[in-house]
Amino acid sequence: MADEPNTMTVSQAAEEATTLRQTLNEWRRQYYDEDAPNVEDSVYDQKYERLVELERQFPQLVTPDSPTQLVGGTVKSGFDKVTHEIPMLSLGDVFSQAELQEFADRLEQNVGHAVDYNCELKIDGLALSLRYEDGVLVQGSTRGNGTVGEDITANIKTIKSIPQRLTKPLTIDVRGECYMPKAAFAALNERREAAGEPVFANPRNAAAGTLRQLDSRVVAERQLSTFMYNIADYEPLKARTQSDMLTEFADLGFAINPDFKVAHSMSEVFDYIDHYQNERPELAYGIDGIVIKANPLPLQRSLGATVKVPRWAIAYKFPPDEQPTTLLDVEWTVGRTGVVTPTAVMEPVQLAGTTVARASLHNPDYVAAKDVRIGDTVLLHKAGDIIPEISSVDLKQRPKDAQPLEIPTDCPSCGAPLVHLEDEVALRCINPKCPAQVQEGLVHFASRNAMNIDGLGPRIIAQLYTNHLVADVADLYRLTKDQLLTLDKIKDKSAEKLLTAIDRSRDNSLERLLFGLGIRHVGAKVARLIAQHFGTIEALMAASQEEIAAIDSMGDVIANAVVQYFESDEVHTLISELQAVKVNTTYQGPSATVAEDSNSWFAGKRVVLTGKLESFTRPEATQWLQAHGATVTGSVSKKTDLVIAGSDAGSKLQKAQQLDITVWDEARFSETMREDTQA
Repeated sequence: MADEPNTMTVSQAAEEATTLRQTLNEWRRQYYDEDAPNVEDSVYDQKYERLVELERQFPQLVTPDSPTQLVGGTVKSGFDKVTHEIPMLSLGDVFSQAELQEFADRLEQNVGHAVDYNCELKIDGLALSLRYEDGVLVQGSTRGNGTVGEDITANIKTIKSIPQRLTKPLTIDVRGECYMPKAAFAALNERREAAGEPVFANPRNAAAGTLRQLDSRVVAERQLSTFMYNIADYEPLKARTQSDMLTEFADLGFAINPDFKVAHSMSEVFDYIDHYQNERPELAYGIDGIVIKANPLPLQRSLGATVKVPRWAIAYKFPPDEQPTTLLDVEWTVGRTGVVTPTAVMEPVQLAGTTVARASLHNPDYVAAKDVRIGDTVLLHKAGDIIPEISSVDLKQRPKDAQPLEIPTDCPSCGAPLVHLEDEVALRCINPKCPAQVQEGLVHFASRNAMNIDGLGPRIIAQLYTNHLVADVADLYRLTKDQLLTLDKIKDKSAEKLLTAIDRSRDNSLERLLFGLGIRHVGAKVARLIAQHFGTIEALMAASQEEIAAIDSMGDVIANAVVQYFESDEVHTLISELQAVKVNTTYQGPSATVAEDSNSWFAGKRVVLTGKLESFTRPEATQWLQAHGATVTGSVSKKTDLVIAGSDAGSKLQKAQQLDITVWDEARFSETMREDTQA
């Protein structure tokens, strides 16, 4: 245990402070810059508080690079820099009601009277600044180091909760939090683990990693959301309290967290904390505490801030919801793509309202970093309040005979040698006949976004495979009613329904088949683009990597995966079998291009839709344009040929006018559509 500061010499304190700064700054780099923390928040907080304590006792030890003097992280290359005219600060933390009471006592002693506080949920996300000019969104940026952030305007414009235009023409800088909902976080990690990619540690890092994508299409797919809660300068608003400001934000079109409350005493603050600490598991988003702010905005301004934190607000951090349990075993299972994943099997324990007995260990690197061993006492928590995860190992209780876990070298399902592919953290079985992969592949093939075979789930597929009724997806189309009736809990009516669902899936368009085949890196959207471009599976199988990579938004990684997949003799045989059982292998959706001699005015044009259309929905307009050879994009650039502007068009219309790009209203668009149809 470290000495208390008042019993230490200056040299002892300096040595410990130096070590703490180095450790904390490395953890900060991992957290802010790599979006991949190696320790839990509670571990960081403990070390940080120790450094604060040392620097308070020995002020001469404070250095400019101390974490106590820094806000956020660095600005990443790849993004333009944005200078915050009014800095974006961090919040000070407290970890007990006694410390929170001290904060309130200190604040009220400073101002000389009692203060009302606005209590707000502390969202587990990434700080964000939005700049509006005359009510139009012109810029979005990260906090960065508090003074300089990253320009992420293109990315934040894909987030549905961020208004492109306010209900009033205000010029303001609004601050808030970008977060990833729990369900989206769980789904994203599931996809990444299945692809052999490293998973995100928590929703905050998932949101940060997403917002820092250089491809805004990735951001759009990951379902980020926002809550806005602060403003650089409140003068343009009518509100003069924090609570009224949130209400006014909602009127302007911003998403706010509705669960705020004005507290007229600290006992009301403590009641609010207790309530949401209990409600936390039920929320659709992650929170890690409560923020308490002096409610009057003029009082906030008069109190000001230190170099790092405002004097009028504090964050009460929840204690980590962790439970000790014993690691009984580690199971290694094979997924659809061949990724072999270790899962910890533990003594069941109650955690955040549910009984937990299993937790993913993700990959061999993760296992090595945690150094978990059979018989260990481990601390278990829920990442993002949803995914069970081992926080740490209690080394004091480790059995003397505990051995490091053996990483398998052979597939636990088929016995084939496992490989570590380049740039992957996962172990992978590359045997295409691996039973575990085949079963998972059958489940994926029948899933809703693939061939959508209603009623054909994991339980039935497991029986079909175990009873040797199917060996690949083509065999599904050879099943008979008599075969289905041999399965457990399958009766006459359910067998007929399943056969009807299988038969109906034969007529699906090519993109569903491509997605269902489970080609690496080919999701539903990529499958549609490929099918749209090539039209038939024969044309795709004959295509080169260069031809596939040339498709808009495709690239070499996807193209290489597709070419490698169709180089396999087994795949050629499978496609022939699918065609033999009359599964459709042609694209049946709207064309992405039209023939060169088409009379369509839109052929080859890059079009942007903005504003509200009255005669049809945005998807309907997009589909029509794509069917007539246009490429519909989400942002205006010098390459844009046409902007179609409905009512309430915002920044896209302004940018088109600045770039002298042709702009049509809805009437002109409708007229040209009719002319195209008649041509």
